[in-house]
Amino acid sequence: MRRLVVSVLTSLDGRYVGAGGDLSRMPFEDAFDDHNLALLQRAGTLVYGGRWFPDNWSHWSAVAADPSAGGRDRAIAERVTSLDNLVVSDSLAVDDWAPWAPRTRVVRRDDGPAAVARLKEGEGGDLLMFGSATTWNPFLAQGLVDELVVLVGACVVGEGASLYAGPPAGLRLLDAEVLPGSQLVRLRYDATGAAR
Repeated sequence: MRRLVVSVLTSLDGRYVGAGGDLSRMPFEDAFDDHNLALLQRAGTLVYGGRWFPDNWSHWSAVAADPSAGGRDRAIAERVTSLDNLVVSDSLAVDDWAPWAPRTRVVRRDDGPAAVARLKEGEGGDLLMFGSATTWNPFLAQGLVDELVVLVGACVVGEGASLYAGPPAGLRLLDAEVLPGSQLVRLRYDATGAAR
């Protein structure tokens, strides 16, 4: 059995983006990228929402092609551009000519939970999601998320999109730590009891 791991960055007041999708106040520190690389090294499939996938792919494929990129960024880019992708979207279409097409499957939102459940029954590394709250919130509510990792940044955004907007969900804290050299607090939860 594979696990679905969701990792999210949030402000102290529980916002994953500010007003209008603004991320400028969020603390993207070196420790954030170190954390993401560690998760990517255990992943076998990346799970995305339709809006996040094209931007993330474009960013990391550009890094992969940049000879001046640092070692950690190149390692992240290699993982992001070589892993299989499941994209949950009612609007994104796979163009056969797209460089990501051979490794990417797009499913409708209504079919997302069943697609994730099928992948979890197989073998391989973790299913890994970053952000995409409108995509992972229903997965948590349906008991599909095994581990929820919340990075709490030292900022208060005041308004914007809430981290979670679903029914009550039970979580069990596994550990908490300040990521080295940062002001990010990592909270790791067992989410297997989330569905009620």
